[in-house]
Amino acid sequence: MLSDMKINGPIGYLYNPKNLYILGVIITTIITLFEFSRGRHHNFMVFSDASRDFWNGVSPYTDQWVNSHGRFFLYTPIFSVLYTPFAFLPSWLGPFFWNLFNYSLFFLAIFNLPDIFSKEQKCKMFLFTLLILGQSLLSFQYNITVAYIFLFAYSLMERKQFFFAILLIMISGMTKVYGIFQLGLLLCYPQFWRNTLYVLLIGVILFLLPLVKLNVSELLPYYNEWLYSLSSHHTTQTFDSIYYIKPLLYKTLPYYRYIQLGALAVLAVLLVLNYKKFNDWKFRTQALAVLMGWTIIFSDAAEKHTYIIALAGFMLWYWSQPSRTIIDKICFWAIFIFLCVVPVDLFVPRSVMNMICHVLYLNVWVMFMVWIRIAYKTFFTPATPSLSI
Repeated sequence: MLSDMKINGPIGYLYNPKNLYILGVIITTIITLFEFSRGRHHNFMVFSDASRDFWNGVSPYTDQWVNSHGRFFLYTPIFSVLYTPFAFLPSWLGPFFWNLFNYSLFFLAIFNLPDIFSKEQKCKMFLFTLLILGQSLLSFQYNITVAYIFLFAYSLMERKQFFFAILLIMISGMTKVYGIFQLGLLLCYPQFWRNTLYVLLIGVILFLLPLVKLNVSELLPYYNEWLYSLSSHHTTQTFDSIYYIKPLLYKTLPYYRYIQLGALAVLAVLLVLNYKKFNDWKFRTQALAVLMGWTIIFSDAAEKHTYIIALAGFMLWYWSQPSRTIIDKICFWAIFIFLCVVPVDLFVPRSVMNMICHVLYLNVWVMFMVWIRIAYKTFFTPATPSLSI
């Protein structure tokens, strides 16, 4: 069992970081080989093509590019620059290097969490997220990167290494937006104004990064093309966000931006109102978990594997609880079943998965209801004594 129960015997062998890492490397290699051999590493090819096109003076944000690749490229010009080392690797090596790189850093992000989390709890966090991690690796996703940057930045801030934490947050937020909202939690830490200067300095440098290739006169038009691509993509398909769940679809989707920003505004007010808890590590951890859930549940482009970000946040929340109630454990297993197990074809027939996820949207409903619970417990319950971990 992954929750509060002790594990002994052969399965207990996995409660060793070295053993877990080796297991993950094997799984990652097999997944990558399986998809690469069938030519299904589409996301990697899109990322690589966009990066190479950037250096060749070709914009990945045009309708022509979308038609030729069958999808919008939603990442910023900064992403294209930073992705360069992967894009120019040999075509047979790049996909393996990308997946193993992301897997290794995700693993390290969990086991680099502050010592307020025990080694056993970190092992359970990793095992809980392993299935959805595999789904993300199967698609060569960037969401793994966003998830581990959230975790690394959190750990750095808890260790008061704010410059490097902000650097990571800005890289995440200025490549795929999601991570930028973690900056709001700087309110919970000392030296806010100094950290704000870090944000401005790093932001300007990253914004100008595409000038390594572009002329100054090309920079703003290039960003405008990206904004056009970003604003156009959501009209082309359905996603695993609350705006698409039935029976709310036609009532929520036309107003998705208002709902999204409205929920963020409410969270911001609740954060400020809880200023007396800022010195409590549990509150900072749980506020981050709420934020990580918001970025996905209220996203207008969430997919099943994107929930690795929300689930990593849920793990932070779950294991930072002073005690875990029966309801907490029910939430634990409900999320594991509906968001980790159900989307895997090996465990659930595709027809059943389609009914659960694409007709009933039970995966989104479960995550949304659990998120409401963790937000309520984070912001509306009094501070409790720290748990001895």
